[in-house]
Formats: sequence, C-alpha cells, structure tokens
Amino acid sequence: MTEPTFLDLVRAAEGLAGLLRKANQKIAVSESASGGLINAALVGVDGASDFYVGGMIVYTSVGRKILSQDQPTPRGMRGATELFALYQAERASEIYETTWGIGETGATGPQGNPYGDPPGHGWVACVGPVRTVQKLSIPDNLRVANMHKFALAAIELASQTVKTATK
Repeated sequence: MTEPTFLDLVRAAEGLAGLLRKANQKIAVSESASGGLINAALVGVDGASDFYVGGMIVYTSVGRKILSQDQPTPRGMRGATELFALYQAERASEIYETTWGIGETGATGPQGNPYGDPPGHGWVACVGPVRTVQKLSIPDNLRVANMHKFALAAIELASQTVKTATK
C-alpha cells in the first residue's frame, strides 16, 4: 500500500467539502499530531470559505490553554486519548461556531509520546449533530507518513459522519 500524500488529503477534503456544501454546514478543526495537515487540506479545496471556518494546532500545554479558553477542562484529560480527540472536536466547533468539529491527537513517531503511547497510536473524532470517534493503531514509526495517515483518517471519519447525519 502506498503512503498517502498531501494530494490524497486534498482529494478526501474535496469529498467532505461537497457534503458540507450540500447540507449548508461548516466545519472547524483542532489537530495535534498531524501538525496542520487537516487544516491545510481543507484550505486546499477551491472556495474553502464556503464550508471551512478555521482551525488550530494544539501541540503543547500553551495550545491547550488557547483551546480551553475560559472553560474548565475535563479532570484527568491528557493527549492521545479518545476523550481528548472528542474535546478538541467539541471545542473547535464551539470556538468557531460551526456545525461540525474535527479533533485529532496521538503519537506519530519516531518515538512514543511522554504518556507512554507507542508511535502510530492516535484518535480522531468528529462532533456535530452526531459524534464519532476512531482509534488509530498504525504499526510503524515513520513520523511524516503517520502524520498523513492521521490526517486522512480524520477527514475520512468526518466525511462518513457528515454523510450519515445528512442522509
């Protein structure tokens, strides 16, 4: 199997864009380990302002403070968990006042993260009228390839979620 490229991410984002435009809905993103690739892929779609409002990369504790703003964070929450991916998606949607939010978090490699999660471990979430979350377990430690895989998984999950909710 070939590794996903940035063009693959944009193609997937074009599919998501079509679903959002058809439903007259908008989306925002809070990502971590994918380092901005989800946001960049969405902006890479012609006329992105029709469906994409904004996003952020939450990579450190400073980023988490911006994400939480004046809202208390769930007790015991840490990165690279299902709870954090859902929290990111919820907060992105709330901050940018959109129908949908995407959250992504994990450890892309080459080492694991400070919490002890191995490279390739991650979570993606999509939150809106319905909520979905997916665990990622990629069996390699190739950082850039995993960043692309995490981003593609997030965009594909969002597309599936929006499609299901807007039938």
